[in-house]
Amino acid sequence: MHHTSTTGASPAAQTQLPISFTGSGSEYFRIWIVNLLLTFVTLGLYYPWAKVRKLRYFYGNTLVGEHPLDFHGDPKKMLRGFLLVGLLLGLYSAAGHISPTAGLIALLIVAGVWPALFRASMQFRLANTSWRGLRFHFNGSMAGAYKSMLPVFIPGLMFVALSQALPDHPDAKTPLPGWLGAALGFTWLAALLVLPALWWAVKRYQHDHYNYGQVQTQLRAGVGQFYGVFLKTFGVTLGLMIVVAIVGGIIALIVGIGGFSLMALGRPGAGKAMMLLIVLIGMAGYLGFIIISQSFFASRMQNLLWNRTKSTRVRFESRLKLGSMLGLTVKNWLLTALTLGFYWPFAAVATARLKLQAVTVYTRVDPDQIVSRARLLTTDFSGEAAADLFGIDFGL
Repeated sequence: MHHTSTTGASPAAQTQLPISFTGSGSEYFRIWIVNLLLTFVTLGLYYPWAKVRKLRYFYGNTLVGEHPLDFHGDPKKMLRGFLLVGLLLGLYSAAGHISPTAGLIALLIVAGVWPALFRASMQFRLANTSWRGLRFHFNGSMAGAYKSMLPVFIPGLMFVALSQALPDHPDAKTPLPGWLGAALGFTWLAALLVLPALWWAVKRYQHDHYNYGQVQTQLRAGVGQFYGVFLKTFGVTLGLMIVVAIVGGIIALIVGIGGFSLMALGRPGAGKAMMLLIVLIGMAGYLGFIIISQSFFASRMQNLLWNRTKSTRVRFESRLKLGSMLGLTVKNWLLTALTLGFYWPFAAVATARLKLQAVTVYTRVDPDQIVSRARLLTTDFSGEAAADLFGIDFGL
């Protein structure tokens, strides 16, 4: 199947590789329930093996142009990374309970090593992922990792540093100093304002360094486009808050009038029923508010990232529709709640199918040539390289 090029090339210049997902909820449920039980019984130590089983299932059922992906990660190596990250986060949490100064020092240590761990995670995941027998690579530099990741910690460092000025035993009679309250508020506001830029820097570092054979991707999206998605999400969120407040207020008024009328007729239980109904309506409104906002952001961000991730030979096209994402999210939340969480594996499969099948890959070079050239130019040492990597995987 061919697709007309948007760059002026002939229609035959681009080969279309649709992505399909063949997994089923019932199959993944069996994997998920075993993983859950063994992880619980082993106090979490089975988690790397559970992660590998999950990734192999999802990758093996993800077909790009009728050829599946594969995951080759070693769970024993992943256990070392899992324990390292767990120890690091545990020390940070413990330090925060000791004193603000210890918390600040711990956060500085985490900030100092996290970019290196982030890069190691990307290298491990890509080096252990293959398509048609050829493994991917992540060739981002260490300097690039620190440049993109360190700014993420600045708001947190500022907040922890300011928290040291808080009184040790605050009470209602000791209000916060005006300068401290203003500084804390400014820190939160600054964090919100720079969040799109930080998100863009991290995603650019990721998408600029995906490599497959001689194909090297690049994220051709500016920071302004990320601010556009965040601002639109904020607008949708603000609009939803107004609608939920108005509708909720009207419903509460109607329910309140009806409840007081029943109480006046000698039905004392009407007041409790009225309050319960108002609480349920409020919870439903809040849940709907979260679902719509998350679905809007997820669909718009996926489309932006993959529509703007390109190379000289390959481009991607994502057409994830808000209506489809919203409908599936509502269904997943409802059925997961009704089944006390046991529908979650089915929801994960359905979500993966929707997101993956919204993406199509277009290549100007025949995939056979990409694979054959990569093997002719150099022996594929990615297997040995992957074996030497520290098994850290954040699932990014």
